[in-house]
Amino acid sequence: MIKEHDRVVLKSDIPEEGLKAGDVGTVVHVHKGREAFEVEFITLGGETVAIATLLASQVRPVPRLDITHAKSLSET
Repeated sequence: MIKEHDRVVLKSDIPEEGLKAGDVGTVVHVHKGREAFEVEFITLGGETVAIATLLASQVRPVPRLDITHAKSLSET
């Protein structure tokens, strides 16, 4: 179950936000019924890239054995 402050992984690209599948964000708000989440995506330096409202089907929890991968914003 995904809750506030959990990290989640984006399952598909969101081009209008400059986000790609695999990007990791933090849940900042859970909508009623857990049908959608407000997710903040930040750079490793702490700058907010996007805050997006995402359906539950667009994100997944971060499992224990996932590893973080870095990309440059210039690649998006």
